[in-house]
Amino acid sequence: MKKTFLIAVVLLGCALIYNCIPEQKLPANSQVDLLVVHKSQHELMAYSKGKLLKTYQIALGDAPVGHKEFEGDEKTPEGFYIIDAKNDKSGYHKNLGISYPNEKDRAHAKMLGVSPGGDIKIHGIRNGLGIIDKFQRFINWTNGCIALTNSEIDELYASVAVGTTIEIQP
Repeated sequence: MKKTFLIAVVLLGCALIYNCIPEQKLPANSQVDLLVVHKSQHELMAYSKGKLLKTYQIALGDAPVGHKEFEGDEKTPEGFYIIDAKNDKSGYHKNLGISYPNEKDRAHAKMLGVSPGGDIKIHGIRNGLGIIDKFQRFINWTNGCIALTNSEIDELYASVAVGTTIEIQP
């Protein structure tokens, strides 16, 4: 019993330390003009004028492999899109809207006889659960969105304009 308790205390301590270790911040007054997502590596890279500013660790949809084909498939789309909206009143802290579905996505879904879905975002953690912080990275938990910590989405929200290109790679 003492050994189990000791292991639990050590694991809890390690978890708290992990969540409290500060991470590199996006440089002040950055203007991000390109976002590149590498789904297989769980990373989102923010660029300005061809220079990499920061790489973020991300969580994806529950079924991360492959391109989103239809509503409810839990996949994150792949291809070139734009940031088409910003919402600071989101149910997931803040979010940046991704222009999925595009014409090609709609045509493919129509061929399959299904809805392509939509409402794909880069967002923070569900409101009220921010304490999860970096632990959200350990599993793919979204419905096809790209998830960051709340402080990370705050950085991007301030630095990414509507109209910014986002390339999502497998």
